[in-house]
Amino acid sequence: MHSTIAVIGGTGKSGKYLVSQLLHRGFSIKLLLRHPEKFQTTNSSLQIVKGDARDYSSILLLTEGCDAVISTLGQTQGEPPIFSEASANIIRAMEVCKIKRYIVVTGLSIDIPGDKKGEYARQASDYMKQLFPAIIADKQKEYAVLLASAVDWTLVRVPLIEQTDYTGNLSIHLEDCPGEKISATDLAGFLIGQLRDTMYIKKAPFVAGV
Repeated sequence: MHSTIAVIGGTGKSGKYLVSQLLHRGFSIKLLLRHPEKFQTTNSSLQIVKGDARDYSSILLLTEGCDAVISTLGQTQGEPPIFSEASANIIRAMEVCKIKRYIVVTGLSIDIPGDKKGEYARQASDYMKQLFPAIIADKQKEYAVLLASAVDWTLVRVPLIEQTDYTGNLSIHLEDCPGEKISATDLAGFLIGQLRDTMYIKKAPFVAGV
């Protein structure tokens, strides 16, 4: 029997592909949505939970009965950064529900001890920090929240996500981003693979298309 996966950010540019692939592969999903009325997909394996990632009670409702959590949460324009608060709520709920596996997507700008970013990743990181200082600072704080937790987290650092059904080869690296973009389809496949793969538990791999 396949697992039930809690998904946060399932209507975003990578989240849509993740939801589609999870359903295609026979998983059950509980999906957190602020506006369920805008969501078109209907599937007997898909349960919608109305709520907000900033609200702990919504997250607790979402995670009940799930085997793992995947977040592809994006930032809504004009709102304060959400990432560290969302992850803190998710981890708290996971501990209550006795869920161990948490997979999170973030950008390549996040710095981890041991990084050896090359020119592309350094320039892209600097650009994002200048353009979105509050968001990048909050994403960096999210990493600290993960680091302090007892859950089996993986923080997946990605470059530009292309919304495409294209699938190619992926390159995974712990110290530098190995490419400038990734297909949303390939990213979804990698995230689903991490539900079983233990190689990157408590690590923050860069993943890119090659």
